[in-house]
Amino acid sequence: MRHRGFVLFWIARVLSSLGYQIAAVAIGWHVYAKTGSAYDLGLIGLAQFVPMVLLTFVVGHVADRFDRRRIVMLCQVIEAATLAVVTLGVIEDWLTVPAIFAAVAVLGAARSFEHPTFSALLPALLPVDLLSRALAISSSAMQTATIIGPSVGGLLYALGAGLPLGLAAFCLAAASVATALIKVERAAPSREPITFHSVFSGVLFIRSRPLILGTISLDLFAVLLGGITALLPIFARDILDTGPWGLGLLRSAPAVGAIAMSVVLMRLSMQSRVGLKMFAAVITFGLATIVFSLSSNLVLSLVALAIMGAADNVSVVIRNSLVLLSTPDEMRGRVNAVNSLFIGTSNQLGEFESGMVAGLIGAVPAGVIGGVGTVLVALIWMKLFPAVRRAETLTG
Repeated sequence: MRHRGFVLFWIARVLSSLGYQIAAVAIGWHVYAKTGSAYDLGLIGLAQFVPMVLLTFVVGHVADRFDRRRIVMLCQVIEAATLAVVTLGVIEDWLTVPAIFAAVAVLGAARSFEHPTFSALLPALLPVDLLSRALAISSSAMQTATIIGPSVGGLLYALGAGLPLGLAAFCLAAASVATALIKVERAAPSREPITFHSVFSGVLFIRSRPLILGTISLDLFAVLLGGITALLPIFARDILDTGPWGLGLLRSAPAVGAIAMSVVLMRLSMQSRVGLKMFAAVITFGLATIVFSLSSNLVLSLVALAIMGAADNVSVVIRNSLVLLSTPDEMRGRVNAVNSLFIGTSNQLGEFESGMVAGLIGAVPAGVIGGVGTVLVALIWMKLFPAVRRAETLTG
């Protein structure tokens, strides 16, 4: 925290994540209140996912050719402007559900540039030996926002959807200011000529590194099956019998567990058997998903979600450390773009998958099947990727 650039990075990430989380709760509840459809909740995830898929290889090349700080700042400005329009449309009641999906797609496109570029920017802000702990602190920043954001969004929604959406727009505008103030002391990445090979070199690099491929694909398939975020409005209203405030608590609970784990990880340096620890974390995530899905008690549900968040945070820190520390700086934009595609696939496409399955068989069976699938994926990946299983340190 003595490095000014990292402090500004941390502030910008908190504000950006806070704005996104507030908006996610407000948009999810608003759409479900208007339609009552699990399918529409799934379509919110799909609307974010499609732009990410289409832009992945453009994102990576842009992040490795241009000023990463300016790219992030521009994305945050676009997100703030989009949410401002959504706020106005909700207040004046002219915003239709398809228009909300369109706005979510714009947010997804902007975030597809912001997230991998922001991650690639971090190693240029402080010494390499501080990177793993910086990742834990950065993760805690996002998890802090994930605790506060849904709770604030849920509480403010009771006063009208326009209030949390307007606050989300303000947070992203403030994040863009913090990002603009970051000064990167290291040289900007060289502008490699655009060729077919350079555009797809991130994929080729990952394919040639079984450790990285196994790590990010584990997250892809585990969270794709086990993600239940899109179904939380259903659990909050129809199973646990709470209102928007209950949804806020449910959205915050995983982050409570994650930030508690972040504090532990900031004090403890993981320097042994990190591969097995990651697999154990993913299995724990799956088991907690099953418990949450079967619970009809709010307290038990919150505990299960907190355990999910703690387990996921261990996996996130190990995965991000392995990817960043195993990738040269001139390739980080393209590799992080592919990594973000995997993360986005697991999150946004996972929300779509959860919504579709829940629409067919119900939210509880969908959650249980997803949790079982997550555990099975972890066990299969231990066999398919021995390099990940045998990883001892965060450098592989």
